[in-house]
Amino acid sequence: MSRHVYVIAEAGVNHNGSLDLAKRLIDVAADAHADAVKFQTFRAEKEISQRARKADYQIANTGTTESQLEMVRKLELGVDDHRELIAYAKHRSIDFLSTPFDLDSLDVLADVFKLPTIKMASGEITNLPLLLAAGRKRTPLIVSTGMSTLGEIEQALAVLAFTYVAPADAQPSEAVFAEAYRGGDGQRALREMITLLHCTTEYPAPPADVNLRAMATLRDAFGLPVGYSDHTQGIHISVAAVAAGATIIEKHITLDRTMPGPDHIASLEPQELTEMVKAIRDVEAAMGNGLKIPAASEIKNIPIARKSLVAAKDIAKGDVFTEENLTTKRPGNGVSAMQYVAYLGRTALRDYEADELVDGF
Repeated sequence: MSRHVYVIAEAGVNHNGSLDLAKRLIDVAADAHADAVKFQTFRAEKEISQRARKADYQIANTGTTESQLEMVRKLELGVDDHRELIAYAKHRSIDFLSTPFDLDSLDVLADVFKLPTIKMASGEITNLPLLLAAGRKRTPLIVSTGMSTLGEIEQALAVLAFTYVAPADAQPSEAVFAEAYRGGDGQRALREMITLLHCTTEYPAPPADVNLRAMATLRDAFGLPVGYSDHTQGIHISVAAVAAGATIIEKHITLDRTMPGPDHIASLEPQELTEMVKAIRDVEAAMGNGLKIPAASEIKNIPIARKSLVAAKDIAKGDVFTEENLTTKRPGNGVSAMQYVAYLGRTALRDYEADELVDGF
């Protein structure tokens, strides 16, 4: 049976700071039958310094009149906002996820709201304090790996392995991280707690930079389930990722790509999300179990499409079957055409009219 692909509709900051818009994005995700809707949890001052410049895509989408800090500050959701959105997601029967970008926000998600899963952003894979804190929450993590090398991912996983297996009073260091990662207990804990997401951190991401084959590289390197966080435009790359074995698909959503904000342009509009979820369900069903046997739906067509041994012309009892008087034609409910050579040189046991199915011996 095919594995269910977990589809995350990434509302992110596309609510533009509006609680009403955030609820509408939950509606979009639920109506499209996504498994989860995801937001971002942060305090801008704790995440971004006053000197941080905008990314090129942020400049392209929002201009240069404000700093990155000023831009992001307007996109915050407070604790009460989260409480209301979590309740609304529950009302709409869709999982609520969020990504923390600072230690206080992690505490809110893990301790206040006790989310069953937390998503770690690609930019945090080298954020040692946040990785340590996230691992110590003992909450399953979905870890995005955009911009990362295998070595950087291994370092992050080593930190997390340390938090899972080291004594509470153990002092963190590169040596103990590596020891925890190499150990059997650490590896078992990672398999229980971590899913990796392949990702290309650009908005929108060029298809030529996606490198879906890297998902297999991640699976082989770390032995963990791997999904795909998609920043390309359209739905086709996400659907292809499912065929390539993704266990999770994460995709940004918006009500309207022309809205102001940094991420709208690389997001799906409501109807596109619906189409993507349907396509993913079709592909995951089509992946099947790998056994090459006739499908239930095609068995009835075997006698219609295949061929049987047929008299090419009238044959009298006692005649020898030859290439001149024996042929193969539909239907396929007689002697299989695979027996053609075996019948050549044998003697007919009765008379046959042209086009009559030949009997078995």
